[in-house]
Parts: sequence; structure tokens; C-alpha cells
Amino acid sequence: MKKTSAKPRNGIAVVKRKAETRGLAPLSAAVPVPLPGPSSMGQANGHRCIAPDVKLGHNVKFSQFINLYGCEVGDETKIGSFVEIQKNAKVGRRCKISSHTFICEGVTIEDEVFVGHNVTFVNDSFPRATSRTGALQTEQDWKVEVTLVKKGASIGSGATILANVVIGENALIGAGCVVTRDVPANAIMVGNPGKVVRNLEPGDKHE
Repeated sequence: MKKTSAKPRNGIAVVKRKAETRGLAPLSAAVPVPLPGPSSMGQANGHRCIAPDVKLGHNVKFSQFINLYGCEVGDETKIGSFVEIQKNAKVGRRCKISSHTFICEGVTIEDEVFVGHNVTFVNDSFPRATSRTGALQTEQDWKVEVTLVKKGASIGSGATILANVVIGENALIGAGCVVTRDVPANAIMVGNPGKVVRNLEPGDKHE
């Protein structure tokens, strides 16, 4: 089993490991990722829940209070506090996932994507708590709907991304936007429901 080490850096745990396949490797069975330090940190470390089936790239950075299971996270990605990433979700390399964000099953986020605070993804267009028999629904009662966020896109804080949409490369989603349809590459979308207001011009990406 590969060794996993975590060193605190500005309040962020940096996990370093050797990747086995395409820069991704299963996390060791130690859950949560331990941080060296005084015993008073023990309870806080108990809230960094990373399941053994999570696949991590090199130098992934974590804040406290996260919940990851059955997902993949690429090299040098940073994940903020109170983030949940569900099984079968994929986050690429050099992404920034800000605090209080929910990335559900069926979501694929490519490389160099920025996701602001409190962003919510949706994977069911017609959610119900119970089945026709009145029992609580299980995985057999509904089908996961997918969402794709392409390389270099940015999603503003408080946005909601509905299922079955593609956000194009370098697109910019405004804060609080509700994305109900595909977003073209290099487009700026704002509002509820989201509407494209213009395209990014050369040089806009880093302004």
C-alpha cells in the first residue's frame, strides 16, 4: 500500500502520494486523513471524512469538515470546508472547489474549473422522496442524470446547476444563477433562469 502523508499548510491539509494510474490512486484505509499536532485537533480531524474508495491525485489540498466517497479528485485540486462529493463524481486537476458546495453523483468537472461557495449540482429532474408504494425511494427507483463542466469554466457563488446540462470551456456562470440549459464555450450566463448575456473577449479570463 502506498504511503499517504498530510502536512498542515495555512490550515489546509496537503495529501501527497504516488499515483498508480493516470495520476489517480485509491486513498489508504485510514479515515479520516490524520493531521499531526496536539490532541485537541483530534475531534476536528474526525470531521474530515474521506472513504477508502476515493481516488486522489498528487497534492490534493483539503480544509476541515469535508465528506468524500466513491469519487475521483485530480492533481493539485483544492477543496474547501463543508464540501460533499458523492460517489461516481469526478473533479479534474487544478480545480478550486469552494466551501459549502455539493457535487452529486453524475457530475464531471474537468481541469482548471473554479466552483464558488455554496454551489449546488442536481442529478434528478423529478425528485421524489417515496416510490409509488409509499416506501422511501432507493437507487433502483430513479436514474442518475449527468452534468458536465468543461475545462476552465467558472461558477459563481450560490449558483444551482440542474441536471442534463453541459457548461462549455471557459464559460462564466454568475453568482446565484440557475443553469437550466447548456452554456456555450466562453459565454457569460446570469439570472434565474440563466440567460447568456455576452461572450468573453480575449483577455477577460483573468480579469
